[in-house]
Amino acid sequence: MSKAVLTNYYKFERVPGTASKSKIVCTASTKDYKPLEVLRATRPRKAGKNDAISVGDLFLYYGNLPNSFSNDAKAKADKCLTRTKNVSSISMLAGSTVYGHGDMKGTPDALLFKFKDAEVTEGKLNDGAVIEIFIAKGQAQNQRSLCSLMADGALDDEVQALREKARSEKLKDADLWDMMK
Repeated sequence: MSKAVLTNYYKFERVPGTASKSKIVCTASTKDYKPLEVLRATRPRKAGKNDAISVGDLFLYYGNLPNSFSNDAKAKADKCLTRTKNVSSISMLAGSTVYGHGDMKGTPDALLFKFKDAEVTEGKLNDGAVIEIFIAKGQAQNQRSLCSLMADGALDDEVQALREKARSEKLKDADLWDMMK
């Protein structure tokens, strides 16, 4: 048996009623990829102008490329993940609305994306959208071919194993209630 290519997993969802148009919250993960783990909230934030956040929550923003991105980045990418700064630009696999690829900024790691109902309309991500991120450490140069392999089903066993390894990160009821207000 060959060594697994996919090393880590994070599942993000757009919580209905969230004030931010593009915020996605981690609802399951393997909790073992440091470049994402360091983005977890270190202090709570109550609902108000912004959505409620508890210590340890991991959230990102998914959407169109901002004007601040270079023309070169805009030519190569379709969407992006941000959290104050760019986390990853995302290029959709040719002919697909389900699979995309990118790399984790500042690392040699590839990010492979699987999207469900993740359309952005007038700057707002659909409620209930799901964005799964599969990490392949050290594989940034192979991201497009790995994404093709994932789309073709060649990585299904690895994908399933990581989903099974992931732990739920359900939001606390109080946080969810505040977000729904």
